[in-house]
Amino acid sequence: MAFSETSRRHPRPRPPVSGLARENELLREEVAQLTCALTSRAVIDQAIGAVVTLGRIAPEDAWQVLRDVSQHTNTKVRTVAEHVLKFAQGGALPDPELDELRKALGRRTLRFRGGGRER
Repeated sequence: MAFSETSRRHPRPRPPVSGLARENELLREEVAQLTCALTSRAVIDQAIGAVVTLGRIAPEDAWQVLRDVSQHTNTKVRTVAEHVLKFAQGGALPDPELDELRKALGRRTLRFRGGGRER
């Protein structure tokens, strides 16, 4: 039995108008949150690419570098990503983030000395 046939035989009760308004409001909030999440993810993905290029490291390591900088500077990953993108385009990076970026890149590049990755 198709869904539409079932719907005709057993229609769902319509919520009251105020319920529809609330449901609409909740859906709009969810759309806004998802839009923000997608935008944040795009910025972070671009920053990962910049760190890959700057540090000559794998994307997985670049993600960890961004997380390390975020954790050590108590800054959101998205904010660190935005700053790294500006830095990659010739802008300035806040000193605490620059210091942590250098340290994190140093830790990641040391892993590859000797021909293999640490386990």
